[in-house]
Amino acid sequence: MEYTIQKLAQLAGISTRTLRYYDEIDLLKPARINSSGYRLYGQKEVDRLQQIMFYRELGFPLETIKEIMTNPLFDERKALQDHLKHLLEKRKQIDLLIKNVHHTVENLEGRRNMTDQEKFIGFKKQLIEENEKKYGKEIREKYGDTTVDASNAKLMNLSEKEYAEVTELAESINKLLAEAMKTQDPTGELAQKVADMHKQWLTYYWNDYSKEAHQGLAQMYVDDERFKANYDKIAPGAAEFLRDAIFVYTGNGKS
Repeated sequence: MEYTIQKLAQLAGISTRTLRYYDEIDLLKPARINSSGYRLYGQKEVDRLQQIMFYRELGFPLETIKEIMTNPLFDERKALQDHLKHLLEKRKQIDLLIKNVHHTVENLEGRRNMTDQEKFIGFKKQLIEENEKKYGKEIREKYGDTTVDASNAKLMNLSEKEYAEVTELAESINKLLAEAMKTQDPTGELAQKVADMHKQWLTYYWNDYSKEAHQGLAQMYVDDERFKANYDKIAPGAAEFLRDAIFVYTGNGKS
């Protein structure tokens, strides 16, 4: 079965303008152009569009999606399994937050006494579980169980004020990183401010800071595809730029 661009747009719930843009950037080409000049899409293109929309739902930028899907090693079945895993994790996180809301309502109605720590425990557990599933194996191999467990314990013991601070700091780092990348200079003032903020962010999780550990984490952001993809959601090349900025900041600059 073939679809015109209008029919495929209706089927997927997106605009024809989006499909034309995907064609322009070589992310999703039509199967053929008919004699009247209309784009026509077949089953292969329908399946590819579904994959694109899965990645978009997970927050990946189009350039990263294109890199993933044009890789000769791209495995559609494995990609779908990964999508399912991420969606199940997201559902678990939502269930945890729903439970937290229920407890808060009971607290407001006088049927439960919630401490300030309990009000944020759902968010903290969600963050720890998400990080463990995504990066736990690599982080534990690199830093050891004792260090990672101590970091998780420190996170769970953050006060309401500290938790708000570290959350806001993470958002500020990402925003400033995007701005710093426009300078294309990891040694510049903006980039070095990002590196310093990143150090501050780490102190909320680490009991002991060292330049060597900071460098090791920055390199992992580049070497591990999952870390890299996470930072590249900010902008392509963000992981490398942040690494280089941190290496300069810690006195081990990359040329």
